[in-house]
Amino acid sequence: MDGIDVALLRTDGEAVVERGPFLSVTYEPAFRDRLKEALEVAKAIKRRDERPGDLSRMERDLTLRHAEAVNLLLRRDGLRPEDIDVIGFHGQTVLHRPDEALTVQLGDGLLLAKETGIDVVYDMRANDMVHGGQGAPLVPVYHQALGHQIPAEAWPVCFVNIGGISNLTYLGRDGTILGYDSGPGNTLIDQWVEAHAGIPYDDGGRIASEGMVVLTLADRYLDNSFFTAETRRSLDRNDFRPPEGHEAELSDGARTLAYVSAAAILKSAGHLPAFPKTFVICGGGRLNRTIMGDLVDQAGEQGAAVLTAEQAGFDGDAMEAEAWAYLAVRSAKGLPLTFPGTTGVGQPVSGGVLATAPRQSESLNVT
Repeated sequence: MDGIDVALLRTDGEAVVERGPFLSVTYEPAFRDRLKEALEVAKAIKRRDERPGDLSRMERDLTLRHAEAVNLLLRRDGLRPEDIDVIGFHGQTVLHRPDEALTVQLGDGLLLAKETGIDVVYDMRANDMVHGGQGAPLVPVYHQALGHQIPAEAWPVCFVNIGGISNLTYLGRDGTILGYDSGPGNTLIDQWVEAHAGIPYDDGGRIASEGMVVLTLADRYLDNSFFTAETRRSLDRNDFRPPEGHEAELSDGARTLAYVSAAAILKSAGHLPAFPKTFVICGGGRLNRTIMGDLVDQAGEQGAAVLTAEQAGFDGDAMEAEAWAYLAVRSAKGLPLTFPGTTGVGQPVSGGVLATAPRQSESLNVT
C-alpha cells in the first residue's frame, strides 16, 4: 500500500523479455490512510462487485492515480500512448478469501483505458478462482521466463517475493514450475512499527537490527498449521496478526518478526520437490538487511545461495510491475496465467478482462 510501480516491458508473453524503464510513485500519507480504511470496510464484502461505504470513490481515486503514474512515465521517457500495446493493471487488493473463491482488487480498468488511451487488461485473478484455484500467486510464469537467464548449475532456482505476504516460485531443471504463498513477509513488521513507532515500515531493518529474537513469540508464528498443512494455500494479510504490545518491546518485536519472515520462507520451501540451490529475493523485503541476513544464514546451513534480484541481474523494484505487463500480453493472447502447480487450479487457465481504449465502453472476457 505504499505506492504505484510502473514498468515497461517488450515481450511476446513467452520466452522473449526485454526490460525497459521503471517508475515508482509514492502515495501521500492521507491516501495511504484511506487505503487502510478501505481494508476494514472491505471485510464486509460478500460478492466481488460490492463496493460498500467509500469503496466506489476509493476505486475511482486509485485508478486516476494509476493513470497519472502511467502518463508520468510516458512523458518522462518521450513516449506516446500509441507506442504502448497494453497495460497490465493489478489494482489494490482489499480482500482475498480463496476458501470462499472471493477476491477483490479495487481498480477500474475501463476508466484507466479511457484516461491513458491505452488498452488495459485487469482483474486477472478471478478466472483462476472460478476454475478452483487460489487466485495467487500469478507471478510464477514470469519468473519462469526470467529463470532462463540464470546459469544451469545454479538450479533448481527459487524466486522469493517478499511483499506484505511472501510467495515463492520453484523452477526445476525438468520444467517443473510450482508457486505458493510462503508466509508473512513485511506486513507484520510494518504493522508493528507503525503501531509502536508511528512509522510505516522498518527502513532497511534498522529497528530490528537493535533487537533480539523472542523465541517463544517466533515459535508461535512458525507453529501455525499453515506451514504443516498438506495443501498449500494463498494468504490474506489478516491470516497472521501482529503481536500484542505487551509481548515485546519495539526493537525485539521487529527483530522477531524479521526472523519469522525469513524462517517462514525456508520452512515453506520444505514442501518443494527438492531444496533449491539458489534463492533469488525480490520485493521490498530484500531491502531489509535483517531479513536478508537471516535468510543467508538459514539457507546457507542447507547449502543454498541467497541472491538479491539485482545480484542475479534483475530489478527487484520493477519485477512485479513487469510481471503484470507480461501477464497482460499472455491474457490478450489467450495463454495460461496460472497452473495446477502454482494456484491449485484444475488445469492451466488464462484470465483477465480487456478494456479497450480510447472511447469504447465494452470490455471483453479473455479466455
